[in-house]
Amino acid sequence: MNPTDVLDRISIVLSRTSHPGNIGSAARAMKTMGLSRLVLVSPKCFPDPEADTLASGASDILVSARVVDSLDAALADFVFSLAVSARSRDLGPPPMLAREGAGALLQEAAAGKEVALVFGHETSGLSNDEVQRCHGAVMIAADPGFSSLNLAAAVQVLCYELRLAAYAGAPPLPAGITPFVSPPATHREQEGFYRHLEQVMVASGFLDPAQPKRLLPKLRRMFGRARLERDEVNILRGVLTAVEAWRK
Repeated sequence: MNPTDVLDRISIVLSRTSHPGNIGSAARAMKTMGLSRLVLVSPKCFPDPEADTLASGASDILVSARVVDSLDAALADFVFSLAVSARSRDLGPPPMLAREGAGALLQEAAAGKEVALVFGHETSGLSNDEVQRCHGAVMIAADPGFSSLNLAAAVQVLCYELRLAAYAGAPPLPAGITPFVSPPATHREQEGFYRHLEQVMVASGFLDPAQPKRLLPKLRRMFGRARLERDEVNILRGVLTAVEAWRK
């Protein structure tokens, strides 16, 4: 299935959101990662101008958002759902980490199923009852000393993981961005560089050919770790050529 179609089967559910700005920010976080389906459970203020402002280009997601009065109504047509929670629970399975949870959702969505990711109230999160209405839980491995994420930030993290999973770890780059990739240097090109480097070091007096010690092997090991590209070899040899010209 096309990654876009897979992401279209995933809904973000926000339960009992108190601040409309968080709804707008969450919509923006969704749109930047290619998700578009938003469900709101009993939001305190929606629609609201603050939500529109913080959506910043993602107002279409707010316009198409579905508003319901209970989590049961929100999840009625989904066959798989995960609750996002930072707290350990006595009941239910242990929470998956964000990347594992995203993979589980994608697996279900790729099979043609409708799935949901559920987020709770900004302050209190999801209740035990809400978590138990989902098929599992997922958590973001934040610093234990300060693990409270803003709602929109948590949505952003999970949506990013969903996008990575949908594109098998290699999502397309934004329009206009084309990465330049230089081919790796061949054995011949690397050996030419090492000969040139040795020649310059000897000529400059840095290397005594009668007592080379372990200088050359250590330099080979250092550049070998770097896995030099062709352009990098050309740059280094250009520096060596400039040194030779300067010495003359």
